[in-house]
Amino acid sequence: MPLITIQHLVMRLPAGGRLVTILDDLSLEIPHPQRVAIVGPSGSGKSTLLGLIAGLDRPTSGSITLDGMEITTLPENALARYRRDKIGYIFQSFHLIPTLTALENVAIPLELGHDPQAQTRAAELLKAVGLDDRLYHYPVQLSGGEQQRVAVARAFACRPPLLLADEPTGNLDSATGQQVIQLLLDLHREHGTTLVLVTHDPLLAGHMERIVTLRDGRVVSDRMVTGERSSTES
Repeated sequence: MPLITIQHLVMRLPAGGRLVTILDDLSLEIPHPQRVAIVGPSGSGKSTLLGLIAGLDRPTSGSITLDGMEITTLPENALARYRRDKIGYIFQSFHLIPTLTALENVAIPLELGHDPQAQTRAAELLKAVGLDDRLYHYPVQLSGGEQQRVAVARAFACRPPLLLADEPTGNLDSATGQQVIQLLLDLHREHGTTLVLVTHDPLLAGHMERIVTLRDGRVVSDRMVTGERSSTES
């Protein structure tokens, strides 16, 4: 059974007094633990698709099944619990809570799951992403690359079977972006997590096993990557 099964997904949103089709009868399957890049021009529906897979929004029609659970019909409370336990999400703009330290930001999903070792686990994750000397720094005291590494650690906190990332290198310079790419690959290798990434970055896409291209809300290309690299080294 695929980890993700998307069937006949349609998403329409009102704009200017009419309905605009963002996703148009899209179907897709992703097995575990594949690494998948979703690419395409701006406005092709990439981020909308990622948000629907995460259960952050509801489609107009169609279905999304994650790990055997059809999430498009789940009540909001059940969906929130499912996101907490099954999905890690990395936002392009980090979405850290500014009044919490790096340690507290990473510990949040663990504490919501009533993990008695939340602080210890959060500290271990921050050490794994090279931030053991930044545990008690607030987001404003961290560079963009450091904030993204905190966001990566938070996304992996509950060891989710699925990690979703929306332009994880989009706000980073080239060198820092390469560090984040390598971090994602290392954590994927360690945890066996399925990665689904939306990106305009050809370097990041080239490190995935599969590249799915969207245009006008439809899949126009779906190919396996040959000669894939396992590190960001040139």
